[in-house]
Amino acid sequence: MDDAVFEGKLNELVNEIGALPGPQREKLIGLAKQTNNCHKKLKDGMGRLQESLDYLRVSVKYLIFDLEATQRENAHLKKMLKDKNG
Repeated sequence: MDDAVFEGKLNELVNEIGALPGPQREKLIGLAKQTNNCHKKLKDGMGRLQESLDYLRVSVKYLIFDLEATQRENAHLKKMLKDKNG
């Protein structure tokens, strides 16, 4: 469910709650607001998680590139030693 649909459904719920008697209405409106706040926190947390995963992917790609370069350099140096001693 995307944000627009969620907000629409939540607003629809709040409008329906508005027709209830006072004490029940206040309690349910409070719960609806709490749900909206939790949704926003969850959305922010997912955004931060996505950014962290993106950073991790880039870091892993860099480490793989560095490892491959080190392996090439190692192979080149071994060949040089072999040629020098052989």
